[in-house]
Amino acid sequence: MQRMMSRAKHKKEELISMFTRISLTAVVALFLTPALPVRAAEHPEHPKKAESKEHPEKGKGEQKRVSTADISAGIKKNIGAETKKASDGKFHVKHEGNDLALDLIKVHDDRLSDLGGGKYFACVDMKATDGKTYDIDFFLTGEPGKMKVTETTVHKVDGKPLYNWKEENGKWKKVPAGG
Repeated sequence: MQRMMSRAKHKKEELISMFTRISLTAVVALFLTPALPVRAAEHPEHPKKAESKEHPEKGKGEQKRVSTADISAGIKKNIGAETKKASDGKFHVKHEGNDLALDLIKVHDDRLSDLGGGKYFACVDMKATDGKTYDIDFFLTGEPGKMKVTETTVHKVDGKPLYNWKEENGKWKKVPAGG
């Protein structure tokens, strides 16, 4: 009887030891795994260029490389110029038939993209006179120092998306939020 109890105690200790090793392994694995960014269900939120080829194709002239800093400077320059033109010193965007008078809060430098073909994407947060925060998407073309905005749309109002982006056959399209 004592031998059976000793064997049962030994089995129990083995189980505890095995459980401890498995738990410790799981904790270490979780600790060493890089944290994934928490993203809203709407992501990918903004269009990005598909992976480019490693080497330029023959026969094509060398294009000036546009950095995200160039895109950021281009969008800030555009917003500054438009703000100077406005009598109220605000950046104006039409949204749902209304003229929004906006102040720049932040350029999302982490979301600036070179879409290829001389097209670029920028996203900014702006505060309106009505107190709401608007996420504005900009598309630009041109070279560093000479960028022009070709499209401006309100993407979010107080963090709620009005549309999302979806890539289809290598092209980014706007899709209804939640769709």
